[in-house]
Amino acid sequence: MKLFAIGDLHLSFNTPVNAENLDKITCYKPMDVCSPLWKDHYKKIYHNWNKLVEKEDVVLVPGDISWAMKIDEVIYDMQYLGMLNGLIVAIPGNHDYWWQSISKVRRVVPPNMKAIQNDHVIINDIAICGTRGWICPGSSTKFDSHDEKIYRREVMRLENSLSSVKTSVDDIIVMMHYMPTNEKHERSGFIEVLEKYNVKTVVYGHLHANAKEYRLPETKWGINFYLVSADFVNFTPVLIRNL
Repeated sequence: MKLFAIGDLHLSFNTPVNAENLDKITCYKPMDVCSPLWKDHYKKIYHNWNKLVEKEDVVLVPGDISWAMKIDEVIYDMQYLGMLNGLIVAIPGNHDYWWQSISKVRRVVPPNMKAIQNDHVIINDIAICGTRGWICPGSSTKFDSHDEKIYRREVMRLENSLSSVKTSVDDIIVMMHYMPTNEKHERSGFIEVLEKYNVKTVVYGHLHANAKEYRLPETKWGINFYLVSADFVNFTPVLIRNL
């Protein structure tokens, strides 16, 4: 059994999806308007994912799953995820507006997908925890009182997720959508919580292929960081470890 990760799938199917019609389906928000790298990106992900990932494997998806605004608009994107091998464990990103009530989210996800919010999933004595995160104090972008409120709430949600692990586990892996620090890689509330719970592995997304200079080094504060946004990893799930 292997553990992979890939984020920022940015799906937007507006017609039913199956393995036979991937060349014919249409998207209401085609991603190649951002970069030619994203041309038919969902086909790249589908083929790369199912080539690497076996049925018994696990794939972490740290947010920005779908462009859908409402829960009833995400159904075709969920069909697509149901076509992918392995168990998907996911958290929301900043564009996942459809992800509101966790009970509603869990009703629409496919059978091979689990959603984390203020809780965790245990796989082979490893706890998978996580939260969306937010921009951190000291960021180069404007950080106002509204950002401060969201930032503090997300720090609390990360702690809620980690503290929900009540049984003894061999390790804890954390997913966040945002990088858990600012562009200067200064300590943040997220880092303090990660250290408190002795987390050694964090996977995150949000930063894309054109933001390489902002990403965290592979190891800092004794934590291993993996940036796994889809275009950064060439639309191919990254092997994190064998389980």
